[in-house]
Amino acid sequence: MSSVTGSGSGSADRNGPACTRGRLPVGTLSMLLPLLFLQLMVSVSGFEPDFLHPLENVTVAQGRDATFTCIVNNLGGYRVSGDSATARVAWIKADTKAILAIHEHVITNNARLSVTHNDYNTWTLNIRSVRREDRGQYMCQVNTDPMKMQTAFLEVVISPDIIYEETSGDMMVPEGGSAKLICKARGHPKPKIVWRREDGATIVSRGGQSGRPERLLSVEAEVLSLTKVTRSEMGAYLCIAANGVPPSVSKRLMLHVHFHPLIQVPNQLVGAPINTDVTLQCHVEASPKAINYWTRESGEMIISNDKYAMTEINNSYYSVQMKLVIRRFHKSDLGGYKCISKNSIGDAEGNIRLYEMEMQERVDSDEDTVLAEDVDGDGTGSNQDNDGSFNNGFQGPLTESNGPGVENVQESSSARPHSTNPLCSLSPLLFLLVL
Repeated sequence: MSSVTGSGSGSADRNGPACTRGRLPVGTLSMLLPLLFLQLMVSVSGFEPDFLHPLENVTVAQGRDATFTCIVNNLGGYRVSGDSATARVAWIKADTKAILAIHEHVITNNARLSVTHNDYNTWTLNIRSVRREDRGQYMCQVNTDPMKMQTAFLEVVISPDIIYEETSGDMMVPEGGSAKLICKARGHPKPKIVWRREDGATIVSRGGQSGRPERLLSVEAEVLSLTKVTRSEMGAYLCIAANGVPPSVSKRLMLHVHFHPLIQVPNQLVGAPINTDVTLQCHVEASPKAINYWTRESGEMIISNDKYAMTEINNSYYSVQMKLVIRRFHKSDLGGYKCISKNSIGDAEGNIRLYEMEMQERVDSDEDTVLAEDVDGDGTGSNQDNDGSFNNGFQGPLTESNGPGVENVQESSSARPHSTNPLCSLSPLLFLLVL
């Protein structure tokens, strides 16, 4: 009986574990559930931080503000291995390895730097009044294991500035000589130098391979070389520096071309009736600026008064128009006049001769009337200026009065001989009645 009992017991022991194999007891499972939940919570909150957007390069003009923005996800619940503290964001100047800030605290001794955090996932590095030395690589770093980081470059651009101590000033050269104008500028990027003439005229380049002069509106070079300079190249030249960073800057240089005076007289023989105003003109070119004045043929200098009015009109840097107005022309004003110009290089003079002219009557035998010759077609029979003065006197049937020092002037071919007998001017009928 004991054998039966032992057999049954052994059978029961063998079957018992077989029925419960692969399952946990209820008590053990209730103890493991809180541990599993805790492990799950740690796993969820322990995702490694990652960057949401790349750090962007920044280009800013010197003196402006620059900003770097770093966005990091999953930073709050991450624990650094072997440390109970959460991970932190740091800003580093990569090229110098200098730590600028950690989290919200600035480490470097630079009052122009500041950091901000929006209490979520965005960290910002602010640099106020950027300087040239701020240029370089900046790093946003998270102290994970291994470390994570991203970098961006700060480019500081500087607007152009003329280096006056290395740039030419106003220059004086003799006509036919050479001039070298130099212009230097600083800035980042390096500025380009362009030369232009202030009045819009062309720059004459004679140094080309063709050997022929080239006329250019602008020349890009730090050095502008001018050869065989002429007086027409005199004037203001602009050196303009630009590098794409506003504003562009320029410097004005004056090129003075020196030469002795040259005088041109439009009318060397001027005639006008008595008691009219007569204008004499001379065109003067001179550089440096000349002293201009008028004299009589005898050398007597003319001064402005009630009788004479003198004016000068500047046409260009080196060209002047001289005018002498002789009021109430009289026989004593007949003769020669000189316009004289003198500068430090030389002098020149022009000569004008003034004579008296009278109108003549023409006898029209067909109409039996005496008609005045209409010279200029406006019925006035004169070449009078708008101001009432005479420039070239009369053209047509005019004669010159015989005054002292006055040359003979040939009569116009259309003029008829003037009879000195008053009876000759009468019509034939009146002439018979007189007889």
